[in-house]
Amino acid sequence: MAVETGYFTEKDSAEVVAGRISEDTDPRLRQIMTVLVKHMHAAVKELELTEEEWFEGIKFLTETGHKCDEWRQEFILLSDVLGVSMLVDAINNRKPSGASESTVLGPFHVADAPELEMGSDICLDQKGEPMLVEGRILDTRGNPVDGAKLDVWQANDEGFYDVQQKGIQPDFNLRGVFRTSADGTYWFKGVKPKYYPIPGDGPVGRMLAALGRHCYRPAHLHYIISAEGYKSLTTHIFDPDDPYIHSDAVFGVKESLMARFDWIEDPASMEARGMTTPFYHVIHDFVLVPA
Repeated sequence: MAVETGYFTEKDSAEVVAGRISEDTDPRLRQIMTVLVKHMHAAVKELELTEEEWFEGIKFLTETGHKCDEWRQEFILLSDVLGVSMLVDAINNRKPSGASESTVLGPFHVADAPELEMGSDICLDQKGEPMLVEGRILDTRGNPVDGAKLDVWQANDEGFYDVQQKGIQPDFNLRGVFRTSADGTYWFKGVKPKYYPIPGDGPVGRMLAALGRHCYRPAHLHYIISAEGYKSLTTHIFDPDDPYIHSDAVFGVKESLMARFDWIEDPASMEARGMTTPFYHVIHDFVLVPA
């Protein structure tokens, strides 16, 4: 049965509403709803919302729901641009000192990307400026991780993923799965990615415009790194020279995840790396936490 705490008043509104939650309710659900009601009522009181303003909020949420379908989740986008997605990620992925930090997964991961030989070129259409990415997968003691699985993907030089350009980009373009050997090293070829906008044609995009915010993400590479005996890591590598590096629309940038994108055109350096044309060189190590 619900716990009655009196009649609804402006002063006691949150306590009265939360008091209607049955004592038989799942304890975690009860805790979540009590806190949400408490803070929502506090915000309404602090702002002294008008009825017109509250109805505008309801219309915004209704439009957000209407924009969702099997290909697009506008509520996730809303969570992203308000920083809630990154906050939940941070709370659930607290790491010891020295471990690589995580960031959001993003909407363009494909689960069945092909497993490739280490060093392969994931750019299938050969469009864009060549890039060589390498580094090591280590544990928190500095030991190499043997057999680590790297699932990598990226946007192309125009800021699009293959799934956004069916029939234009080849399937699984700029995607691949690699496994490290005993020394923990990894390397693969791709193209320098470009910044790109998150969807701005819906209610979330209009909200960003009203707030004077842009809808761009800085250039990055995606990783999911897993190995037996270690916690899985979902993260990015960012280009520190990107024009949007300090204002990522979804707050995904962390200083530890920035890597230098060095332009290499010296013939000797090109030959040493097995490259036949000038290329961007990126070096970044990842440190996994034992499970």
